[in-house]
Amino acid sequence: MAKRDYYEVLGVNRDASEEDIKKAYRKLAMKWHPDRNPDNPKAEEHFKEAKEAYEILTDARKRQAYDQFGHAGVDPSAAAGAGAGFGGAGFGDVFSDIFGEIFGGSRGRSNVYRGADLRYNLEVTLEQAAHGFETKIRIPALAGCEACHGSGAKPGTQPQTCATCRGAGQVRVSQGPFSMAQTCPRCHGSGKTIAHPCASCGGAGRVKHQKTLSVKIPAGVDEGDRVRLSGEGEAGVNGGPPGDLYVQVHLKPHPVFQRDHDDLHCEMPVSFATAALGGEIEIPTLDGSARVKIPAETQSGKTFRLRDKGIRGVRSQARGDLFCHVVVETPVKLTSRQRELLEEFESISQKDAGRHNPRAKGWFDKVKEFFEG
Repeated sequence: MAKRDYYEVLGVNRDASEEDIKKAYRKLAMKWHPDRNPDNPKAEEHFKEAKEAYEILTDARKRQAYDQFGHAGVDPSAAAGAGAGFGGAGFGDVFSDIFGEIFGGSRGRSNVYRGADLRYNLEVTLEQAAHGFETKIRIPALAGCEACHGSGAKPGTQPQTCATCRGAGQVRVSQGPFSMAQTCPRCHGSGKTIAHPCASCGGAGRVKHQKTLSVKIPAGVDEGDRVRLSGEGEAGVNGGPPGDLYVQVHLKPHPVFQRDHDDLHCEMPVSFATAALGGEIEIPTLDGSARVKIPAETQSGKTFRLRDKGIRGVRSQARGDLFCHVVVETPVKLTSRQRELLEEFESISQKDAGRHNPRAKGWFDKVKEFFEG
């Protein structure tokens, strides 16, 4: 797929100043950063596209080459004079600013991270999913250390500014004509060093613990739906915001009903006599019971539809339906009298099988034609 014009990507004019380009990039980076869009698979693609455009247009040589030759002028496989490469002027600085804003840190603290998101699998019954309920869950998590208030330093002491990077969290390394910013090896990007670590957390600023949370499951949830508890994930690093907790719903098998989105299905056993003569039977629903009229001569497999006896989904305007599938039950453990009556019934039926058992007669006729043909 052809690359989009870099100016179009950033939404700026071709004569835009470097400051205008920086502002445009900051806005897009904040919007499309993958950690801000965990459920959007295209966010990372947009983020990388904006980053690439920024790197080119903030480097005077590469921008000149791009303006003259387009993407071919900055292709790494093209001539060196096209200005291909990394490390546009000021990119490290602007990215540090943006990174800090995204994760709640400040400039010079490039290793400020948002806490990890957590997932909790919750099994619910069909009735609970249909009507909604509130429950409590207990989860393991990392939380900010109360003894040091998340600083990692022993109470009464404070982290010190890193002498290697002077609090920037990054150091610049020159490799030939290139100068790249790397995470400080001493403070690992935090900009601080801890001479006396907190005994409770070992200097990490976070501790493992169990916490109990109340979760409200809305009516109508289905298999795989998620309920988000904002800020209930793991604590952030170096002052970063906490992650989120996602409670994922899983439906337990039900002894009577099978769910299909907002509709319910169930088998409805019908006696031989009721199926032949007709009648009325009572069936359960999620809200009580209902009566279904069985017409005479009902065959196994016939489906009865009960409107509005299903489930109203979380995003639905109306309730689904209940579909009852007839299963004609063959009688078992017959008494001698029952057997005698059925034998008499069968004898009478066979005298005019085409009338009383049309499906069976039709099937046997086809079998006969198959073997004789």
